[in-house]
Amino acid sequence: MKTDIIPGMDLQPTITQAFRSRFGGPPASIVSAPGRVNIIGEHTDYNDGLVLPMAIDRAVWIALRPRRDRQVIVHSLDFEETAKFSLDNLHKGKGWPEYIKGVAWAMQVERLKDSPRGSARGVEGWEGVVTGDVPKGAGLSSSAALELAAARAFATVSDLEWEPVKIARLCLKAENEWVGLNCGIMDQMISAAAQAGHALFLDCRSLNFEQIPLPGGLSVAVLDTATRRGLVDSDYNERRDQCEAAARFFGVRALRDVDMQAFEARASQLDPLTRRRARHVIYENERVSQAVAAMRRGDVKTLGGLLDASHASLRDDFEVSSPALDSMVEIARQAVGCVGARMTGAGFGGCAVALVRAERVQEFSIHVAQEYTRQIGLTPNVYICQAAAGASLFLLDALERLC
Repeated sequence: MKTDIIPGMDLQPTITQAFRSRFGGPPASIVSAPGRVNIIGEHTDYNDGLVLPMAIDRAVWIALRPRRDRQVIVHSLDFEETAKFSLDNLHKGKGWPEYIKGVAWAMQVERLKDSPRGSARGVEGWEGVVTGDVPKGAGLSSSAALELAAARAFATVSDLEWEPVKIARLCLKAENEWVGLNCGIMDQMISAAAQAGHALFLDCRSLNFEQIPLPGGLSVAVLDTATRRGLVDSDYNERRDQCEAAARFFGVRALRDVDMQAFEARASQLDPLTRRRARHVIYENERVSQAVAAMRRGDVKTLGGLLDASHASLRDDFEVSSPALDSMVEIARQAVGCVGARMTGAGFGGCAVALVRAERVQEFSIHVAQEYTRQIGLTPNVYICQAAAGASLFLLDALERLC
């Protein structure tokens, strides 16, 4: 059996040529925004908690040039579809264009056009081509990558200052209120503010963050189970409701405000289901803090053990794993070079993440893929990821435009 270990791609040449073919000339600029893998801290973000995501070297790319008629025309190479809408007449629809429309709507609602550096007409239109190599529905935040790429496009053509925290908030507003997924801000923040070579230790309440260097000698393997979930229609929103019910029981704004001692003192008063949900969030916040401390001191063994504990909690207390994810995690843990592994993302399908000793990562990847196929009957993808930078702008100079 052939196993593909998939590298990240530089899609700039592809998207530049696609723009020329469709619009008869060169783009004025290219923007990109990365997907992410969450090393640890799952389902804590919408509980005002702590997370430790890493931007990956797989991204959404848009080649574009401005329009002054407040129209947006964007063609997706991945879906082979073209979307067209007016910034003055936004209506909800279905599919991938909603993430771009939602960002446009949020930016206008928040009156970013009043920025001192903004254009007189506010948010402007553009025409462009979009593509990407973030796997869709795999728990790697392809939707947030599209939102941040769209925001970078709108900011570029509208001469708006790029403020990562403010832009992340606007993209979250788009996903919550336009798309309809009641997620937290982690995905938007990491795609907006990531630094290459680092994970982002983020406080989801204050949005204070710190860049944490990845330990030397480790590779990050993202293990795609080849199973998918429709997140808006899944149990995700139900889990959020359960967490909010637990917070009300403790009389706090969010489960972030309950420490382990306070939880244990009153846990027996909760119904069993709510107790399990709360226990995961409260202990997961502590695991994030411990993981950051382990990374700072280069304690790879402790870091791996925290990933293992996180998966058990997600499987047993939060109940968002799946048979495919559980199998992938167990196979990864038994493979040579693995330090620790867990499901990543919202769950119900998608990907696991493993920390692997760099000198064994090829052997690890081949074994995991082959064994997963033998046990489950599906062909997984294995992504060996580098920690990438956040949403970026590439201006094409005059020479490039003539080429």
